Parts: sequence; structure tokens; C-alpha cells
Amino acid sequence: MKKLTLTALASLLLLAGSAFASNQGDFQKAMKAAQEARKMAQSVDGEWRDIGKILKHAKKAAKKGDFKTATELARIAEFQGKTGYAQAMSQKGVGNPAYLYN
Repeated sequence: MKKLTLTALASLLLLAGSAFASNQGDFQKAMKAAQEARKMAQSVDGEWRDIGKILKHAKKAAKKGDFKTATELARIAEFQGKTGYAQAMSQKGVGNPAYLYN
């Protein structure tokens, strides 16, 4: 139990440290990944509503020099792009429920 607690604590510290270490390079990588995920979602009509707004806010934060916030927002947009794609693919060919045809 002690070993598990220490491992979890060490993981949290590493994640927290990487969140504070965001710089322009981190933002650019995250933004590129987010834009690719968005295009992937668009290709199957699975883009979620707020991706564009989130990316816009990320660019504004980066312009102000707040790369930590900008990177976090870009990662959220990437998640939404990937999840939107997965959602659209899981619903592909499902059709309408039978009760609509009665």
C-alpha cells in the first residue's frame, strides 16, 4: 500500500511539474496536435461545438505569453477532437431507432 501511495504521489508531482513547465514550444506542439485532431473529427462530421472557441482562447493566451494556459486549452481541444472522432465512428451506420418508424 505504501509503495502504491508513493508511486501515485510521484506521478502527481511529475504531472504537476510538467504543467508548470509549459513554454512556447510546448504550446506549438499541443496546438499542432489539437488542429490535427480537429481535422480528423471534421472528416467524419464529428467535430464538437466548442473546439473552435477553445483554440481561439488558446491562441489569445499564447499571444499574452501565458503558455501554461494556452497549452492546457490546446490539449483540451485535442481531447475533444479525438473524442468527437471516436464518437462519430462509433455511431456510423447505426441508423434511427425502430420506434421512429411505427
